[in-house]
Amino acid sequence: MPQAEKTLLLVLYAEARLVFAVPFTGSFAALALGTAAYVFATTGFGLFVSSFVKSQVAAIFATAILAIIPAVNFSGLLVPVSSLTGGARMVGLGFPSAWYQPVTVGTFAKGLGFETLWPNIAVLALFGAGFLAASALALRKRAK
Repeated sequence: MPQAEKTLLLVLYAEARLVFAVPFTGSFAALALGTAAYVFATTGFGLFVSSFVKSQVAAIFATAILAIIPAVNFSGLLVPVSSLTGGARMVGLGFPSAWYQPVTVGTFAKGLGFETLWPNIAVLALFGAGFLAASALALRKRAK
């Protein structure tokens, strides 16, 4: 696991345990694999967005705007995805954060393991692969 993913995982775990006193009852391996898949997916999304802009600064701002607003509003942070309907549900499920939140909640609060969370982790990995493939296609078209 790359250093950035290890650091993110340790910060998440330490913050939950020390700051918020949330007990960890699930599988640490499932959380680690889910976090790695989430970082892969979000990095792929950033790469995809950056293939359409000319500067790194524009890519950072565009990625932040395009990812944060839907992630907060439709991923289950404010309203559970299961209670969303129609287009709002599709928007929510179209971002990796909607698939990562059940991994974190499941491992921390519900005591879930890999056997329950593997579909979410698989979807996160597919997001990452899809964003990388779309980035490659977008860069190929832009280079011509």
